[in-house]
Amino acid sequence: MFANSFPDRAVMAELLAGMLWDIKAVHFRADEPYRLASGLASPVYIDCRKLLSYPRIRSGVIDFAAATVLRNVGFESFDVIAGGETAGIPFAALLADRLGLPMIYVRKKPKGHGRGAQIEGVLPEGARVLVIEDLTTAGVSMFTFIDAIRAAGGVVDHGMALFFYDIFPQARADMAAQGITLHNIATWRDALAVARERALFDRDTLSEVESFLNNPLEWSAKHGGVSALAPRS
Repeated sequence: MFANSFPDRAVMAELLAGMLWDIKAVHFRADEPYRLASGLASPVYIDCRKLLSYPRIRSGVIDFAAATVLRNVGFESFDVIAGGETAGIPFAALLADRLGLPMIYVRKKPKGHGRGAQIEGVLPEGARVLVIEDLTTAGVSMFTFIDAIRAAGGVVDHGMALFFYDIFPQARADMAAQGITLHNIATWRDALAVARERALFDRDTLSEVESFLNNPLEWSAKHGGVSALAPRS
């Protein structure tokens, strides 16, 4: 499908951001911030799992994911696609099917019965694995799955997030220090740009969201959330 050309990165980012708004997967709420699992107070929230319920959009997003990794890494760079429990599993299955590759999935913790497996599927020793998640904030959660795959003999040098927060300047560098190059399609900047273009919110709300994106920890602290994120242990 992508042998001759790849879609433009900026176009893919804008289209995914627009799709997420179309299906009401993105929310701005500056007056009553969301509290994320990290403890961060945030005026923005996203649920990429809703993409699964829209077949045409879902297919387009997987096209974008395939184009992104093939352009950035190459056509013969992976042996297995891995999805993390739980949101990453269906997207891994879809991407593996699109690329014609085997798929595995990884639990957050080993299963408490039977074989006690943490990885389901066939992972050959030395297999080059791409780990995909629906979204990542700073990349920390992805390492739950990366560490398990590496411990089982897989080689993981790349991660894929359909949506990357991209609000912490050190996030990519921290992942690179752990041997991971992160690939993504869209970010919060893309979602904000579409919201502005479509005039989805008043100026004050858009301004608050931009303030959060520019300095998320300071914004969080001012709104009752954490002022620092827990480091990767």
